[in-house]
Amino acid sequence: MTSIGGAEMVDWNLAVATATRLVRPGPEVSRDEARAIVAELRRHAKASEEHVRAYTRMGGPDTHDTPVLVVDRPGWVRANVAGFRAILAPLLEKMQERRSGGPGGAVLGAVGGKVTGVELGMLLSFLSSRVLGQYETFAPATRDLPAGANGGGRLLLVAPNIVHVERELDVNPHDFRLWVTLHEETHRTQFTAVPWLRDHLEGEIQTFLAETDVDPMTFLERIREAAQSLAGGRPEGEDDDGGRSLVELVQTPAQREILGRLTAVMSLLEGHADHVMDGVGPAVVPSVAEIREKFQQRRAQGASRLDQALRKLLGLDAKMRQYRDGERFVRAVVNEVGMDGFNRVWTSPNTLPTKAEIGKPADWVARVHRKAES
Repeated sequence: MTSIGGAEMVDWNLAVATATRLVRPGPEVSRDEARAIVAELRRHAKASEEHVRAYTRMGGPDTHDTPVLVVDRPGWVRANVAGFRAILAPLLEKMQERRSGGPGGAVLGAVGGKVTGVELGMLLSFLSSRVLGQYETFAPATRDLPAGANGGGRLLLVAPNIVHVERELDVNPHDFRLWVTLHEETHRTQFTAVPWLRDHLEGEIQTFLAETDVDPMTFLERIREAAQSLAGGRPEGEDDDGGRSLVELVQTPAQREILGRLTAVMSLLEGHADHVMDGVGPAVVPSVAEIREKFQQRRAQGASRLDQALRKLLGLDAKMRQYRDGERFVRAVVNEVGMDGFNRVWTSPNTLPTKAEIGKPADWVARVHRKAES
């Protein structure tokens, strides 16, 4: 990455160190319990692969070359920093060049990178206790972060967070662990069975970033606001600048169009995973009805004002809508044309639903199926 005097826009190592230092400890478990939990999550991931593929009827390359990594919260942080560093490199290079032309650019580069690294670390420490699992696809493969041999990613299961939530909900831990892995395994199946999906998403993101024309200090200030929210630094009653998220910082007409497409894809992926999780669940997860009810209540109850403000700033409230809207889309399409008919969505980027079609599944059916049959 381009740097000024050897300093990057973001000190990524400091971000990892800060998040690792601030991350909350997970639930108390003995060493033997921890080993048993990790082993069980690995077994569930393997079993989930068969369940998900049978239910979705999605074939394609075997997923065995995409590793399952059962991680703790610092492990999740390291994986995501690696992914962010890879995907944000073009934007940060652009911002770096823009900043280098200003007065004191070298000093800003050295100091700003460290400040931003600390603040990003604070945000990651917050998020690291909330993610149950993730299919990470953008970070380059390393010894500590292996990936699929054919350019695939890796499935991350965050063990302490899974244990924390199962205890909080007071549900059967074995059933809950399988239920979670069904959702995450669906994401792994999406990316391994649809070879073009990763490149398509990366292309959309890079096009979005290429359109970005944001002042570096404005971008860094937005990260600072989020970090201040975590520390309770925002004055009582002060709104977070209209409630815009980090993604909504830059909204040229071209970016709005790209963001609409990205929102539709993410709604599809998340909604599909929720649909599959609930579809497979009754046959293999005995207490699935109780788990789903309690989990939905947990989502609906929200959290403290501080937590809600930060979720809005980071765009996490939009992610909750993606689960809901996407699942409605998938359910409606499957009810209309069956699972094989729904799977036409994976044919090419042109058959992905638009943002408008996510809300009107019949329009997607009319466009993709009736056009194909005419």
